[in-house]
Amino acid sequence: MFEPKMICFYCKWCTYTGADLAGTSRMKYLPNGVVLKSMCSSRIDPQHILEAFKKGADGVLIGGCHYGDCHYVTGNQLTHNRVAMLQKILPDFGIDPHRLRIEWISAAEGAKLVKVINTFTEDLRAMGPRRSK
Repeated sequence: MFEPKMICFYCKWCTYTGADLAGTSRMKYLPNGVVLKSMCSSRIDPQHILEAFKKGADGVLIGGCHYGDCHYVTGNQLTHNRVAMLQKILPDFGIDPHRLRIEWISAAEGAKLVKVINTFTEDLRAMGPRRSK
C-alpha cells in the first residue's frame, strides 16, 4: 500500500504548539508527516515548498496562526497570498495544487491538527504517488 510522505511546516507559536498539545494529550494520528518548525508561517519561502516536492514529498502542509492571532501581525496573510500564488503555478511543475495545503491551527486545537493530518494523508493516498515531469 502506498504511504505518502509529507513535509509539514508549522508556525512555532500556534500549529507547532497545537501538535505538542495533541502529543501530550495522547491523540493518535498518522505518522506520514515530517515536521519543520518555523518562527512564523510567513518565513516559509516558496522555494522551500518547491524543494520539498523536488526531494520527493507527496504533499506539503503549512500550519499557521488564525487571522488576527499572528504574533507577527500579518505573517499569516502573507503566507495565504504566497500559497495562493504557488497553487496557480504548481501545475507548471507537474504538481497537483491539492498536494499543497494550508491550515490555520491554534495552540489549543490539537484535535483539529489530528483531523487535518489524517484527512490530508488520506487525500494523498487517494491521489497516489506524485510523479515528476
